[in-house]
Amino acid sequence: MKMKLSCEQHIFQFSETNKPVLKIHSGTTVEIETLDCFANQIKRAEDKLEAMDWDRVNPATGPVYIEDAMPGDILKVNIKNIEIGDQGVMSTGKDLGVLGDRIEGLQSKLVKIEDNYAIFDDKLRIPLNKMIGVIGVATEGDGINCGTPGIHGGNMDNKMIRENTTLYLPVFVEGALFALGDLHAVMGDGEIGVSGVEVSGKVTVNLEVIKGFTLNNPLIENDDCIATIASKETLDESVYDAVSDMEKLLSSRMDLSSGDMAMLFSAVGNTEICQVVDPLKTARFSMPKWVLEKYGFRLF
Repeated sequence: MKMKLSCEQHIFQFSETNKPVLKIHSGTTVEIETLDCFANQIKRAEDKLEAMDWDRVNPATGPVYIEDAMPGDILKVNIKNIEIGDQGVMSTGKDLGVLGDRIEGLQSKLVKIEDNYAIFDDKLRIPLNKMIGVIGVATEGDGINCGTPGIHGGNMDNKMIRENTTLYLPVFVEGALFALGDLHAVMGDGEIGVSGVEVSGKVTVNLEVIKGFTLNNPLIENDDCIATIASKETLDESVYDAVSDMEKLLSSRMDLSSGDMAMLFSAVGNTEICQVVDPLKTARFSMPKWVLEKYGFRLF
């Protein structure tokens, strides 16, 4: 039976002190309703960013406690479906994002969603790429704001986190305390102006605990590839960690020397930027499955 979770039950930081709003067994499917990244505060042209409560940014619905999830385990998140509303919102402004030094004040734009397109203006209709910006679990110690990415997931703004994708998260606390939010109707790699087309909606996920394996950082799998994800202070560090995580993952399952692995990565691997506008920068490194299958690779 599919469980449901209302967007009224949300958090603004991933923390082991958050009280679970739902307890489930491993293998349960949950429909999770979400607010947009502005907590639905910008709905009309008259709603201004200057008047918004900035303490209510990037809410994530949850947390969900998964029975049998313990530190050192992996939480497998199978993203089955993403539904979004019929209107999104974008924002940018002075000192925000990559071009913030060229902008005065704060700006927002309401974006209509219709027929699987985001209507940017009267000239441009952008095909949807529905994805999840904030998704993760709690860590030990101090809480981590939902706007910050890290080893726990969080605000990775990775456009590969979409329907028919599986996200693997390391578990740090009992029950994992999983939450998600910050949906986008469409977003380009980098999220250059500090927002995609932000939108509310519903996400259906299946949550399963994997025992006997560990991860340093989040990992993605879809029909075409697997990708390691890392968030650090600089993109150089993020790329290094993502590539290093992939090497560790593959070398434990494939009989290749470090030199051959490096050459294989250069031949078919892809270093990609997720976002460059959050407190930490996020990168991913992907490897195509058709290559890995030649070596008999199996994930878990």
